[in-house]
Amino acid sequence: MVGKYRPNEGYAIELYFDPALENQVLKAWNVLARRQISTQLIEIESRLHITLFSSPLIEPAKLENIVKSFAGKQEPLPLSFSSIGSLPKDKNVLFLAPTPTLSLLQFHSQLFDALKKEGIEIGEEYRPDSWIPHCPVAQEVPMIRMGEVFSVLRDLKLPVTGYAMVIGLVEFSPVRELFSFVLSNTVEA
Repeated sequence: MVGKYRPNEGYAIELYFDPALENQVLKAWNVLARRQISTQLIEIESRLHITLFSSPLIEPAKLENIVKSFAGKQEPLPLSFSSIGSLPKDKNVLFLAPTPTLSLLQFHSQLFDALKKEGIEIGEEYRPDSWIPHCPVAQEVPMIRMGEVFSVLRDLKLPVTGYAMVIGLVEFSPVRELFSFVLSNTVEA
C-alpha cells in the first residue's frame, strides 16, 4: 500500500550511529531541551541520524528488500562530525555535518543507484551531486537563539567520531521505525 501524503509526513531512509557516537551527540540535544531552545526532535521521537533519502509517498515493502540487500553489502561506516551548519530554507535547522569522506559519498551514491535501479524516484536534494549529509540536532530554533545553539554545539569539542552501524526506514511525523538492518557486509558484492 502506498502511503498517503499529509503535510510534514512521509518516509525517510536514515543512517544510525554506534552508541558511543550517539551518546556524544545526545548531550547537545539534552542541553538544548533543558534550556528550552529546541525540543521538537525529541517530541517527534526522532533518533540521531543522517537522512539518505526521503519522500512523501513510497511503498515501504518495496524499499525493505532494497535496503536489506544494500545493508548486507556494506561495512560499518566511519564518521567524523567536524562542523556545525544550518540550512537556510529549512525550519531553522541546525546540524552537525560529517566530513564528506569518499566512503560516505560512495555509500550514498551506491544507495542512490540501488533505489534508481528499482524505479524509485529520488528528489533533487537526495541526488549524489546535491545531497548535503547532516545530522539534525535542533529545529524550529527562534532566530534570536541561533547563536546560543551554535555555542552549545561548539561545546561538543568537535570532531566527534564514531561509526554508522544501522540503516533503516522511518515514517514521520511522529517518527516510527518500519525496519532497520545492521551494516554487515555478509553478502558477496
